[in-house]
Amino acid sequence: MKAARWYSPKDIRVDEVPEPQVTDDSVKVKVKWCGICGSDLHEYLAGPIFIPVGKPHPLSGETAPVIMGHEFSGEVTEVGRNVTNVKPGDRVVVEPILACGTCPACRQGKYNLCSKLGFHGLAGGGGGFAEYTTFSSKFVHKIPDSLSYEKAALVEPMSVALHSLQVGSFQIGQSAIVAGAGPIGLATVECLRAAGAKQIIMIQRKSIRQKYALRSGADVVLDPNEVDVVSEVRRLTGGIGADIAFETTGSEQCYKLALDSIHFSGTLVVTSIWEDEIRYNPNSIVMSEKKIIGSICYNNDFPAVIAMMADGRIKAEGYITKRIALDDIVEEGFKTLTGPAKKAQVKIIVTPDKSLL
Repeated sequence: MKAARWYSPKDIRVDEVPEPQVTDDSVKVKVKWCGICGSDLHEYLAGPIFIPVGKPHPLSGETAPVIMGHEFSGEVTEVGRNVTNVKPGDRVVVEPILACGTCPACRQGKYNLCSKLGFHGLAGGGGGFAEYTTFSSKFVHKIPDSLSYEKAALVEPMSVALHSLQVGSFQIGQSAIVAGAGPIGLATVECLRAAGAKQIIMIQRKSIRQKYALRSGADVVLDPNEVDVVSEVRRLTGGIGADIAFETTGSEQCYKLALDSIHFSGTLVVTSIWEDEIRYNPNSIVMSEKKIIGSICYNNDFPAVIAMMADGRIKAEGYITKRIALDDIVEEGFKTLTGPAKKAQVKIIVTPDKSLL
């Protein structure tokens, strides 16, 4: 079968690889659509970050080259003999977490904080940029017929966003800042709107992504090149500042703007994956008792997101901006998302089945 594999930064190849086989507890999925994630772009430009190189990943046992892709939907074609939650023919999405199940975090149910954490499509063992993949049945979720395979490929990034709301203890009626109108930023806006935010303020430089932010549910978009973001946020929030902020860019400037724009005892949730260190003065949190908390992936969030997308609470309209074939993933996918036209894109989804295009 065909699969896109990461070899090194800016070296992703569509190879012929053996078709995976089910084990007693796994499920085989024929991939329909798989999204290109910001994490994939970090690996393409500056990896390895999550991809094991030199030393095998402790759970997959693999090293690069590895099959990429972790935001995917598909149809079950085969199940292991111990699998009871899904059957061949079921429409599914995969929660792509590799967790050991035995470390202190896993024993507390916080499998997203596993000491050996890995991701299907990054850590080895297969991935969604392929014709087929296999994965543990406990992380395979059925989707209703009302949710298309295309939109189902968005369940994973929407779950990242919903989890960040939970980590930040977001409450109905709060005002929120979202820094960055990329895929996770826009997903965060969608989840905030669905969860009852009073006011959503987006920080985004001038580009078509400002329009995307408003379409996703932001009330106002602030360009840091044109306005004093902190002063404007205070004006918009009655002189106080926002209750909570979500940093999704990996930018030092946006991190500081978001932190400075929340009020005393407010919360900054950091969802972005960072390529470099940053500097900030801790007095900005000491003197105001602000809270900074990180958020990584998801933990039992897929069922809620599937339900919210199926019934329209999370609309994700216009979120998919391009559909491409697996054969074209490098030129039409990764190079587009890292090139001069990247701002025009939100989510590019990939299919190994050209009949779906």
